[in-house]
Amino acid sequence: MNFLEQLCAEWLEYCGYFVRRNVHVGKRPQGGFECELDVVALHPKSRHLVHVEPSMDAGSWETRALRYQKKFDAGQKYIPGLFDGLGATADIDQVALFGLGSRKTHPTLAGGRVMIAPELIAEIQAVLATRHYASQAVPEQYVCLRTLQFAVHAGHAGMGDERLARVVEEA
Repeated sequence: MNFLEQLCAEWLEYCGYFVRRNVHVGKRPQGGFECELDVVALHPKSRHLVHVEPSMDAGSWETRALRYQKKFDAGQKYIPGLFDGLGATADIDQVALFGLGSRKTHPTLAGGRVMIAPELIAEIQAVLATRHYASQAVPEQYVCLRTLQFAVHAGHAGMGDERLARVVEEA
């Protein structure tokens, strides 16, 4: 599990989603599985179903497209069955989350939308900035989120608001 996978899963769970990580799907008759899905989440109230494939790779967009096509196709095929009985919708929000890269030339990939790490971090910081760590601390099981919350309120939030906003804008 990479850092982005951990951060993404924590964020979705913190936002009220039921989260499954590293889900093996497509059991093969001779053993093994067709694919592993990194983060799959369902929001019980809104029934929003999301599939996120985080990556810190620096591969070409062509290489990424091949890998993500396989993952997103498997997600479309198997995710609805993962939440059988919970009223999951067939509409799956699929996200390719990258630590490296830009969305300028690739806003989508293999049928899913592209998001870069600074965008996710900015979204998280915006919410956590409204929740003071002394009175509304992020629960301790969310180590990444709790660290970001402390950093936001300590005034040491990574790149700082202005620089982070510029990085997101350039993506």
